[in-house]
Amino acid sequence: MNEHIALLIVDDEQIVRDSLTKWFREDGYIVGAAANAAEALRLMQEQRWHIILLDIKMPGMDGMELQQRIRDIDAHAIIIFITAHASVDTAVQALKCGAFDYITKPIDPDHLSHLVSNAIKQRALAMENLKLKEQVVEFSKPDEIIGDSSQIKKVFEMIKTVAGTDTTVMIRGESGTGKELIARAIHANSQRRYFPIVTINCGALPEGVLESELFGHERGAFTGAQYRRKGKLELADGGTLFLDEVGNIDMKTQMDLLRVIETKQFTRVGGNETIKVDFRIICATNKDLELAVKEGTFREDFYYRLNVFTVSIPPLRERKSDIPLLVNYFVNKHKRAMGKDISSVSPEAMDILVQYDWPGNVRELENAMERAMVVGKSCAITPADLPFQLSERNNEPQSGSLADMEKRHIARVLEEQRWNITHSAEVLQIDRVTLYNKIAKYGFRKP
Repeated sequence: MNEHIALLIVDDEQIVRDSLTKWFREDGYIVGAAANAAEALRLMQEQRWHIILLDIKMPGMDGMELQQRIRDIDAHAIIIFITAHASVDTAVQALKCGAFDYITKPIDPDHLSHLVSNAIKQRALAMENLKLKEQVVEFSKPDEIIGDSSQIKKVFEMIKTVAGTDTTVMIRGESGTGKELIARAIHANSQRRYFPIVTINCGALPEGVLESELFGHERGAFTGAQYRRKGKLELADGGTLFLDEVGNIDMKTQMDLLRVIETKQFTRVGGNETIKVDFRIICATNKDLELAVKEGTFREDFYYRLNVFTVSIPPLRERKSDIPLLVNYFVNKHKRAMGKDISSVSPEAMDILVQYDWPGNVRELENAMERAMVVGKSCAITPADLPFQLSERNNEPQSGSLADMEKRHIARVLEEQRWNITHSAEVLQIDRVTLYNKIAKYGFRKP
């Protein structure tokens, strides 16, 4: 019965290690022993230990500090402290930090055997409970993904198909289509849903900062690194790592991430300790990665490791039948938040909203509806409440020079995005520097 249970004994007294090893091996356990923290951490890296018998008082790193290091490697390991009478208070404190129980020296073999047996039973019950939860939870569509069009129904089917697997997913779509919502829906319907989904926007961080955010760093790794810090890879252990704007990752970090995907291990910046991780990767991009591969700005091997299963989100202009559903959803959402009596949209306003092409997609529509709710005075949104004259824009003649048209379009987007440069650049599908240059070129001033 115990042949699949791995038990690690950590104690600086050899007589304790030898006697406990003999007892538990006779009961059929897989047993390992370590005389100090360094040896214990090495054994933790080599295999998974279900139960750890951990002495509190040891030279060098004591059991309390070692418990925290063990939790960094395996958050689910069961720890039972071994302590002398004088340190019972410390052991009680350790229980508050997540230890299963403690036993005092001299050790009573029967009492320790009873503790370990109880720990195994509780672990089995917890695993069975988790399994039952997974069996009864059916696919659930996140409330935030609104739509009834055939295009969005196809997206729901793709989420349902891939969620139950551990396959790497690439989500593609224009800015503002809701790629992060799709990633969260896949995670929420996966077997990893009881662990975190950790998100990082790869396009918002410079090269050196992105590396530290992903891999973490050791104290003193660089100027300003006063403390050891876990990176997103460690924080996502057991769950899902969502790499947003993956097309903006530099070539060196692409290579480093590819190595992590293949080996499931890495080291922190400035560190030597190998850290093992287990997470699923979901990534998103609005870039043409195939073109980036041809141009040599995106690694081909990294591209193929990420592009296993693709979910493509259609832009809002290709699923206009969803616009009324989205509009009503945003009206109700902001009605509650603002405490206003507005509960509907006039047919004229709805017609304008449906006719518009929404280059910024759902994000732009929500911004427009939030602003309409702010300025609206009656019980229904009217054309006059819309944040800009959509009807005039839809019907305006397409005359003037190309520069004039560009100037008008950029002015509209800046207004719609409330001068949020990052969001405006995403809607315009240009980088921030280019947008700043065009703002200067056309003499725009922030209101």
